[in-house]
Amino acid sequence: MFIKDEHYRIVNTMNRDKINIEEEILKRAIEALKRTLPAQPEIEILRQPTTNVAGFPPGAVLRVVLNGKELKYCTEIKTGITKPLAVLLLAHRDNLPYPLFLITKYVNPVQAEEFKQNGIEFIDTAGNTFINQPPFYVFVKGNRPLEIAGQVPLKRAFRPAGLRIIYGFLCNPGLENKTYREIAAATGVALGTVDLIIKELKGMGILIDMGKRDLKLKQKEPLFERWVTAYPENLRPKQLLGRYRGQQGWWQHNRLNPRTAQWGGEVAAARLTRYLKPELITIYATARDLNKLLLENRLRTDIAGDVEILERFWNRQEPQQNDEDLVHPILVYADLLATGNQRNLETARMIYEQHILRFIRQD
Repeated sequence: MFIKDEHYRIVNTMNRDKINIEEEILKRAIEALKRTLPAQPEIEILRQPTTNVAGFPPGAVLRVVLNGKELKYCTEIKTGITKPLAVLLLAHRDNLPYPLFLITKYVNPVQAEEFKQNGIEFIDTAGNTFINQPPFYVFVKGNRPLEIAGQVPLKRAFRPAGLRIIYGFLCNPGLENKTYREIAAATGVALGTVDLIIKELKGMGILIDMGKRDLKLKQKEPLFERWVTAYPENLRPKQLLGRYRGQQGWWQHNRLNPRTAQWGGEVAAARLTRYLKPELITIYATARDLNKLLLENRLRTDIAGDVEILERFWNRQEPQQNDEDLVHPILVYADLLATGNQRNLETARMIYEQHILRFIRQD
């Protein structure tokens, strides 16, 4: 996102309502930062964007001068914080030219402690703050959140049906130009809902009408970012069929029938990269074949088990690649973020660079 001037105006064509809220969050957070920092700081939002990094659009540079010392940060403005977003911040902060500074509406005390532990500096509109740039150290938590006027309800596109459609578009280039009936069949979404979601995506500037009934999917990278942070919160929990446990190492040399089940999460990540040692076993399966899957693999119900089985939320398309018993790398990446586990960060970065960039790179 780009800060145009000293009045904190942000230009972002994805969502005009979202822009207004981010402007208000930025304004209030800067005011809170001035109150929180000792002495009288000089705070400036610079015009130039930071270099684009994986999973994030370019952000502005925050310049703070305190007691004659200048600090510069790369900012990331977010209306809310989720566990996947926090993991995503950790995964990509090393690619930035300056330290990362999160600006958001509210950071609760638990999140504040986690951010401090992970070295993510932040300010929210209530004045909760973490700054660690010696000799300056500020940590404030527990301030109550402020209400931000004009809260925008969650877009239909980022509710379960919309997330299914966006996933289909990101994973299957050209699907957006199929008939609504074909899109519905591929994504498992009702025909009428496809029409509503496509209209909304057009209004958000994500789908561009190119004439002659052709559509072009734009803003793929920020769309991907929003999808991988929304999926674990808004769709993934609804897909859980159960937790299970099997014999030690049962999955290591096991192949699944891709017509009914595919590996996701850490197992898929390990097979894509040969890098990770899985601890949580994730399978996406069709609900009607769940019992057969459990019997074939001798899995028993265990609410604390290390096997999670989720219902597949898309219809498998032909042809498949050689690794056809693995879900799409975009979903593998989202699964890794959903764990909130830092040991998965390096693997997630490898999957992004090796398997995802080609799907979200702009034409």
